[in-house]
Amino acid sequence: MRSASRRAVPQSAAMQFFKDLSLSAFTAGFVAVLVGFTSSVAIVFQAAQAFGATPEQITSWMWALGLGMGLCSLVPSLILRQPVMVAWSTPGAAVLATAGLAGGFSMGEAVGAFMVCALLITLAGVTGWFERVMSRIPMEIASALLAGVLARFGMQAFAALQTALPLVLAMLLAYLLARRLLPRYAVVLTLTAGIVWAAAGGQMRWSAVHLAPAMPVFTAPQFSLQALMSLALPLFIVTMASQNLPGVAVMRATGYQLPVSRLITMTGLATLALAPFGAFALNFSAITAAICMGPEAHPDRARRYTAAASCGLLYIAVGIFGAVVTGLLTAFPQELVVAIAGLALLSAIGGGLAGALQSESQREAALITFLVTLSGVTLAGIGSAFWGVAAGSLALLVQQYGRPRAHQPPRRP
Repeated sequence: MRSASRRAVPQSAAMQFFKDLSLSAFTAGFVAVLVGFTSSVAIVFQAAQAFGATPEQITSWMWALGLGMGLCSLVPSLILRQPVMVAWSTPGAAVLATAGLAGGFSMGEAVGAFMVCALLITLAGVTGWFERVMSRIPMEIASALLAGVLARFGMQAFAALQTALPLVLAMLLAYLLARRLLPRYAVVLTLTAGIVWAAAGGQMRWSAVHLAPAMPVFTAPQFSLQALMSLALPLFIVTMASQNLPGVAVMRATGYQLPVSRLITMTGLATLALAPFGAFALNFSAITAAICMGPEAHPDRARRYTAAASCGLLYIAVGIFGAVVTGLLTAFPQELVVAIAGLALLSAIGGGLAGALQSESQREAALITFLVTLSGVTLAGIGSAFWGVAAGSLALLVQQYGRPRAHQPPRRP
């Protein structure tokens, strides 16, 4: 009886997924993969090359990262029926690319550093210290952080008018018309309009598509103090501060109560298992999470998990089919990618700003958080997301410490 019930659970979860799935949710998952992959895959390639990776090892990195991101997004989303979005650490890849070239580390030393970083991430999840820190950050600061992280993508969407005016205008017009006539399918129709326009203008780079499956390549880890200090610790710090912190902010701002510590533990263990094949750091996503957790994914919040699950399935496909899917995703013009990202995030940006500025007593601190985060400043190798929270929290402490808290009206769920 017990084994039969266990078999029934994943079957019912799969059946419920297909019942809840919609075109808008699947499109949100696709847009998330498109944006997350094309915006930073070049940095991952540079990081792998900094350690002398062969083409086979680079493909293995894509296999490991795609599989890790896919499973860590798909499985908990189906189990919790809430959107869980996991991505690779883009600032972590940038740190690796820089430190790898400067330090002359081997691939074995890099893998050893990945495993140490994974153990530190797992420790942060098991002890729960990261979630306790996040729970002390006011919602206004978290909302301002979300808006600051996402606003850059909104600005880039309109900056793309300088290099691809007809394409971006066509997508903007399609978005505005769809928002009025078919708001549920606004992102679907905008993406379709962009692809049709780019294909008609010969802007699709079909030559980037190559029929070649990915094969994992195992690299034995090597451990050294220099790699620990130069690779593992910086990778851990930027992953927690620049990726997991804004990722949790997105969860809170969109109203999802997820088991943060357990999910961080999951990403640490997944990184540890896949590190010998090239998974350097898995973490919560922010930008792509906002795409899958927003109303454009599905008007019913209880069904938006299907967008994250779809994203997970597509990431698994990226890992398994390697060069084929990589080529398909990189065939899109860059302006199309930044335009669809910015337009898909408009509601999330507006919601973040509304949440950040709703309390007059915390408005200035939230505004400081937003501006510092939006600035993109990097200090001591740590990105603006961390410094935005630090600056806003400091402003809040100076302005509000010791004062009685003003009565706040209850927030709408």
